[in-house]
Amino acid sequence: MANHDKVDSASSRPEVDPTTNIQEKAATTTVHIGTRRSALAVIQANMVYRALQEAHPDIHYEIHSMSTMGDKNQVTPLHEFGAKSLWTHELEAGLLENRLDIIVHCVKDMPTQLPPKCALGCIMEREDPRDVVVMKVASIYKTLADLPAGSIVGTSSVRRSAQVKKNYPHLKFKDVRGNVGTRLGKLDAQDGEYACLILAAAGLLRMDLGGRITEYLDSKTPGGGLLYAVGQGALGIEIREGDEKIINLLKDLNNVDSSLACLSERSLMRTLEGGCSVPIGVEATWIEKGKLLMKAIVVSLDGTESVETERLDEVLTPRDADEFGRKLAQDLVEKGAAKILEAINLNRLVIADGGGA
Repeated sequence: MANHDKVDSASSRPEVDPTTNIQEKAATTTVHIGTRRSALAVIQANMVYRALQEAHPDIHYEIHSMSTMGDKNQVTPLHEFGAKSLWTHELEAGLLENRLDIIVHCVKDMPTQLPPKCALGCIMEREDPRDVVVMKVASIYKTLADLPAGSIVGTSSVRRSAQVKKNYPHLKFKDVRGNVGTRLGKLDAQDGEYACLILAAAGLLRMDLGGRITEYLDSKTPGGGLLYAVGQGALGIEIREGDEKIINLLKDLNNVDSSLACLSERSLMRTLEGGCSVPIGVEATWIEKGKLLMKAIVVSLDGTESVETERLDEVLTPRDADEFGRKLAQDLVEKGAAKILEAINLNRLVIADGGGA
């Protein structure tokens, strides 16, 4: 049985009441929280820990961290993995073996089709889901539009690079892997080749690094923006299917608007059979209570072809969200998205087979 090390960082360890009686703790229900080992993942797990502790202070909680396939390989570009459970597989094994009770994920890292006997227990209130630009320290530039031709933009996301290529064809792109701190270190190195990075606002804000943001990117960005990844900015909690005790425990943590928006986005992605290595972007906005406006885009890897659509509809239940996402996906397919996605998948098969390409 795999060993799940408990988080040992003093800065991220949940506070323990020193007055707690050991015998009392032993008699108290313990909920085991699983997370990846990155600094950001641990911060997010602690957010869930504190929310659970506030909602159910009579229960004892423990955080267990572990490395996933995506964490262990920091060299291979993400789009070359081809695995839809890059960040989740090892944690889900612990869940199904009853070593963990819940797993804290970024919703954008979760496959749209979960393994048998696993379920999405809740989605918490979403942080800012937008992508952002982070310029090298002391750079005279602030926005993508400011950068001179040939400037290198660092990103590990084909969704980001494809959309930026579409709007800023004079820029160059290079993969950059690692956690947030590692990426910023590569950006700021004196001999570093990157002019800027494109990252998720949510991660930077949760790590108190919002001061590094020089431009927010969305559909209204002057010069051309980006639509973000499905589920970006939201924390999802994965559970064992039918675990009523945990389902009831999580009711207070679920945010209805964030949940319905993310479920709509995941339905779109699932219908198009995309994953984190496919350039599909979304932007969801609640116009009024129950009225969701969603924009979506599918872009070719080189940014030369794209299909965009948007839909406004009433979304009140998870079933509504599922239907909304499927209709949006159908709109994209009717406009030619299937041709773009097919070309991307064929290219990936050539790479996987080695076919001399």
